Amino acid sequence: MLAKIFITLVKISPTFQKLIWKWWYQRLGKRAHDSGWTFMNYGYIPSNKEFIKKLNPEDESNRMFIQLYDYVVSQIQLEGLNVLEVGSGRGGGASFIARYYHPKNMTGLDYSVSATKLSNKLHENISNLDFVNGDAENLPFDDETFDVVINVESSHCYGNMKSFVNEAYRVLKIGGHFSWADLRGKDMIDNTDTIFKLSKFQSIHESHITSEVIDALDVIHDKKMEMIKNYVPRFLRTAFMDFAGVKNSQIYNAFKGGNAVYLSKLFKK
Repeated sequence: MLAKIFITLVKISPTFQKLIWKWWYQRLGKRAHDSGWTFMNYGYIPSNKEFIKKLNPEDESNRMFIQLYDYVVSQIQLEGLNVLEVGSGRGGGASFIARYYHPKNMTGLDYSVSATKLSNKLHENISNLDFVNGDAENLPFDDETFDVVINVESSHCYGNMKSFVNEAYRVLKIGGHFSWADLRGKDMIDNTDTIFKLSKFQSIHESHITSEVIDALDVIHDKKMEMIKNYVPRFLRTAFMDFAGVKNSQIYNAFKGGNAVYLSKLFKK
């Protein structure tokens, strides 16, 4: 019953949604300090096996998660540029980009203070990477600071998607790229598309990658269930199984049934 009430509140109140995700990430930052858990996305398996990236041995355990980031940034030149990830979580994606794509500076921003502190600790040996605390809807950067902004599976937690898109545009340099990927319920697709169309961004590419995400969810199901068991209070586990997209969860079944999709979009300023 408590889980159902929790899910309902998240759906009807953007403010509650934003607050509860902040609480969740703060909790993870304080309780889950093992460096083996640095990703929180649904994962991705390329449908074309030719695009499977060669990884260092220490990264293989996170392959499903890394492949989502690789897909999101693979169409953009990053080497020598200033890159921002909004919603960097525990820093795994930003670390991957910093190490494999060699930007001049890679900055990860997250709403959770504990998440940014933990990320700086976990990835302190990467010289071109740092993490800062901040709000996606009010980014703490000057205009035209970054060459690239990326946002992976984070914006569904925001209270105001339009404000975030406008902020991403503001902090990007002229000619810079904004790469976005996230899930949406079928009834939210038109609203999301409208927000992007009404922005000043130029659309470069968009795709539905739901099937590739489902394939990854199948592979990493057991790993996510173990994380939930270890770090989530019992009365909230059903709710967070849905957020994690484990097998037979509401979101997993929505993906399978076509009631939710996973979208990827690339824009230019």
